[in-house]
Amino acid sequence: MMNDKEILILQLIKEDPFIAQNELAEKTGLSRSAVAGYISSLTKQGKILGRAYVLPQKKEVLCVGGANVDRKIQTTGQLQYGTSNPAESSQSCGGVARNIAENLGRLGSDVGLMTVVGDDPEGEWLLEYTKAFADVTPSQSLAGSTTGTYTAVLDNEGEMAVALADMSIYESVSREFVEKKWGYLASSEMVILDTNFPPNVIKQIITRCYEENIPLCITPVSAPKIKNLPEDLKGVTWLIANKNEAEALTGMEISNEGDFFKAAQKIMKIGVEKVVISRGDKGLIYFTNTGEAGVQLPPKVKIADVTGAGDSLVSGIIFAHLKGLGTEDACKIGMSCSMLALQSLETVNPNLNNTRLQETFKQYFD
Repeated sequence: MMNDKEILILQLIKEDPFIAQNELAEKTGLSRSAVAGYISSLTKQGKILGRAYVLPQKKEVLCVGGANVDRKIQTTGQLQYGTSNPAESSQSCGGVARNIAENLGRLGSDVGLMTVVGDDPEGEWLLEYTKAFADVTPSQSLAGSTTGTYTAVLDNEGEMAVALADMSIYESVSREFVEKKWGYLASSEMVILDTNFPPNVIKQIITRCYEENIPLCITPVSAPKIKNLPEDLKGVTWLIANKNEAEALTGMEISNEGDFFKAAQKIMKIGVEKVVISRGDKGLIYFTNTGEAGVQLPPKVKIADVTGAGDSLVSGIIFAHLKGLGTEDACKIGMSCSMLALQSLETVNPNLNNTRLQETFKQYFD
């Protein structure tokens, strides 16, 4: 909570963001060093963002995590290992947090993206492209680093055969980086966090969101990156994972429907309020700490490409959640969003918008 002096200083800064500290001292009757102390405290609380005391804009959602260049290489015939395969390749913007930000931006949400990219043409391209859908002000280009890349090799059916990820840039994200940018998290209605950042940074974000009552959704990037999550997930509102990620998180094998719910229960025991586990072409299950539970089966659609379907699912669920829908309807909206992604060759369907989403939802779930 802010004290009276902090409230007064914040009011003066709102009236004049370029006010000098000695002028603030005069107007408040405090010493200049006391003013500096209050300003430091207001910055830590995320009420202001450093010099010219920029006040963080309220955002519906802040997506925190990866932004990479996605390269897809698809074989034109049957994939054969150990030899050269004729193939076609394409390149698009990717990264779990970035994909979710673009999806939400296309749906009309007021969304921000906090990521790191290299000071290179790829990084510039990623931020420039994403700007149309999300506020990229919280993001940073790091000199001397290379932008993350993800290369997926798909067979002629469009299923992934192998994927290669160069994500070393995220290792340079520190607790200080998050500390400096905390204002962006503090001024969001919901934070969506992927598991690309180092474990100590992810733990810091989860703990602080819990302490400051900021709703948080975690979406793991992959089963191996589950190890970046802390053991205690108290303060996590939503955790949306696939079967492999849920197995890695719980240490159990999931082989039937009952196992999905057992895994969800285990995840709730470590602090998560609402758990969604997707089951690929068999839909998803959801389970919440208020006793809601269910299975959602997907309608049959022609699949063009599976890449990005999981990120779309998360986007739809959180979009619906912020609109005040219950868990079951949020999952249906999430699946509608995911189906639109499956029907597109792009990681994020370029035709996605609120109207298309509502139409898809009505067609399959109403």
